[in-house]
Amino acid sequence: MNAHVDARGWPQPNSRPSPFALDALEGLTQTPKRLSPKYFYDATGSDLFEQITRLPEYYPTRTELGILRERGREITAFIPKGAALVEFGAGATTKMRLLLEHSAFAAYVPVDISGEFLHSQAARLRADYPTLAVYPVAADFTRAFALPAEVASMPKVGFFPGSTLGNFEPDDAAQFLRKAAAILGQGARLILGVDLEKDERILHDAYNDAAGVTAKFNLNLLARMNRELGTDFDASAFDHRAIYNRTEHRIEMHLRSRKAQKISLCGRTIMFASGESIHTENSYKYSIPRLHKLARSAGWTLSQSWTDAQAMFSVHALVADRPPPLAAD
Repeated sequence: MNAHVDARGWPQPNSRPSPFALDALEGLTQTPKRLSPKYFYDATGSDLFEQITRLPEYYPTRTELGILRERGREITAFIPKGAALVEFGAGATTKMRLLLEHSAFAAYVPVDISGEFLHSQAARLRADYPTLAVYPVAADFTRAFALPAEVASMPKVGFFPGSTLGNFEPDDAAQFLRKAAAILGQGARLILGVDLEKDERILHDAYNDAAGVTAKFNLNLLARMNRELGTDFDASAFDHRAIYNRTEHRIEMHLRSRKAQKISLCGRTIMFASGESIHTENSYKYSIPRLHKLARSAGWTLSQSWTDAQAMFSVHALVADRPPPLAAD
């Protein structure tokens, strides 16, 4: 037996596996198999996602950008003078730059799990806006993290665009919103982007683009596991699959094994049957009433909402009723 695993094949405490390794082992030993979408975003995955946002089929980014351009003055009126803008899952800074056109907030705190990509974006932002205080935080924004001491006395506004909230199960989305209120503190406000329900063909095409970039993005998760966790996935033996689950109001992304095979992870062998898949992501699509119900359940009150002319996407301004105590992770 491998010295770093116990009788069940799980890592021993003294082997100190990474959170990524533990999450992967837990997910791949479930039925059906799962992996968290937060692990998409290494440097390669972040770059591939930025490519996805520019694809003709992928409407969410350009539609949300259109709302921010056309209604930017109204949206940024929601940001108090001298505030710190805290962006959860920051990625590229394109959207917050649009807010800067209308609001000279005092500081920007981008929070992202991909530290290398985060710091490169922060450096570019400082070069373009030398008077803006930028305090990047490399952290998993789904867990508790501390804001920089430099923004402690400032009013804080969360920024969570891109409909990333849709990647959470509804109960987890409510929990994230509660944590966001606690992290932001007294008087917390949040600018939230949420994708809306629409024709299924539009949704299918958005996640199955003709150029295959979304497939590369999905498959990169296996390459990352091989590189960082020492797994031996044959990525060429997996297919990208994205389908719309009408009952759950969500797009599901999967990696489907084209043959029976096995991989090694943390000293344990993981078997795949032919046709078996790894469920890598959900993207829930909301109606505005369902989104408002979710926000209320998490202690947020709606201030205002904006959509594009075709009601494809929505941006919401929310105010926390009161910041709850931060739950332990």
